[in-house]
Amino acid sequence: MATTARNYQLYIGGAWVDPSSDDELDVVNPATEDTIGRVPQASVADVDRAVTGARRAFEEGPWPRLSPRQRSDALLRLVQVVADRRGELVDLIIEETGAARPIAEALQFETGFRYAQWFAERTASFAYLDPLPPQASARGLGQGVILKEPVGVVAAITPFNFPLYLNLSKVVPALAMGNTVVLKPSPYTPLEAFVLGEIADAAELPPGVLNVVTGDVAAGEHLTSHPGVDMISFTGSDFVGKKIMSQAAEGLKRILLELGGKSPNVVFAGSNIERFAQAAAATFTIHAGQGCALPTRILADRPVYDEVVAGMSAALAKVRVGDPSDRKTMMGPLIRETQRERVERYVAAGTAEGARLAYGGGRPAALTRGFFFEPTLFADVTSGMKVAQEEIFGPVGVVVPFDGEDEAIKTANDSRYGLAASIWHPDPVRAYEIAKQVQAGTVTINGGGGGPNMWGPFGGYKHSGIGREYGDYGLLEYTQLKTVSWPAGRP
Repeated sequence: MATTARNYQLYIGGAWVDPSSDDELDVVNPATEDTIGRVPQASVADVDRAVTGARRAFEEGPWPRLSPRQRSDALLRLVQVVADRRGELVDLIIEETGAARPIAEALQFETGFRYAQWFAERTASFAYLDPLPPQASARGLGQGVILKEPVGVVAAITPFNFPLYLNLSKVVPALAMGNTVVLKPSPYTPLEAFVLGEIADAAELPPGVLNVVTGDVAAGEHLTSHPGVDMISFTGSDFVGKKIMSQAAEGLKRILLELGGKSPNVVFAGSNIERFAQAAAATFTIHAGQGCALPTRILADRPVYDEVVAGMSAALAKVRVGDPSDRKTMMGPLIRETQRERVERYVAAGTAEGARLAYGGGRPAALTRGFFFEPTLFADVTSGMKVAQEEIFGPVGVVVPFDGEDEAIKTANDSRYGLAASIWHPDPVRAYEIAKQVQAGTVTINGGGGGPNMWGPFGGYKHSGIGREYGDYGLLEYTQLKTVSWPAGRP
């Protein structure tokens, strides 16, 4: 594990620069409560400098005018530097986010790296123009093309739960399409964003192509409403997403929003309940439940309901909570004390509404430092309860019974969110038919397989967002479409 505290300046215009004020942010290890770094608290003036740097790089610099092959080569250099610093970055992820080492390695680092590598490689072969079919009329024969051009300056705003993964997943596709970026990380996890500035330097990206700033609420609002910003790519809560959408409206900015979730995990009688229970317990406790797509809403067919609750409770008893740097640890802490208190309020609300606490519900007695919370399971939950409707963002699962397929689908869709879902059914054909009726951007059947598909788009229905990330659909989000036509012949 890294032990030396990290201190940074702002990264603007390809240089490390002092902020315009003395305000600073302490970065805290959520497992130990120790300060592990300090970064500037950027001001409105600093945001102006970052946007100006990105604007200049877009309007005057070489980046948008490079060939796709040249941009691909540059991004592959960046990805290689990320790979070279893998061990250091995994340790930093553990320290900064509290992610258990297996999660930090396999999900936080490896999945984010794989997406970045895919985008970097795809940059060279992506179809930047599509031919229009010839069209004949009394005016003659015409033809043309559809061009896919960069949007301009992209403000990428990322949350605390998967910083490196999400920083890479926004920055690399935006750059791939020829845009320039101002990256604003969560104030809880800014270090991985500033390391990305170091990596951009090492990869010799042109100055101003990537800029990294922090900032308080005023600085954030200034960034999202800044006339020099053409697009906002945001991952976070739907509450903040609505505010960003409102702030972007004045400038009619392009927006890409990946927001909250309350994902259903639906299991039908006849499924392998032991396998389901183990998988369900493992997935909703990933990174202490701090993931927008995690299936925290377990819907169980009534004939197997008691078996599901018992099986999940037994599986949760085996989840080892503790020091995230220990490879045997399965779940680390929540990000801050405020987040733990939020989870505690939801547990109290669930109990007050009549839900039965089947497992957990408190702070681990043996862990006196760090923001730890027990894996928690509520049974006897109805779909209208607060704990079944609102995103808790902690290791809290709720089990809701249903009778038959129609009620299962209705309950799965009884949410303002629609990010992800999982269907477990003994008949894969029926599972597919049910999946088509569930209102979610991503649906897995019987646990899925093969891990994240690099080509598959990700995003949500309803309050879970606008637009799609990943795959060619994700690249298209960072482009403007232009139709150019010309005469091919006269009558």
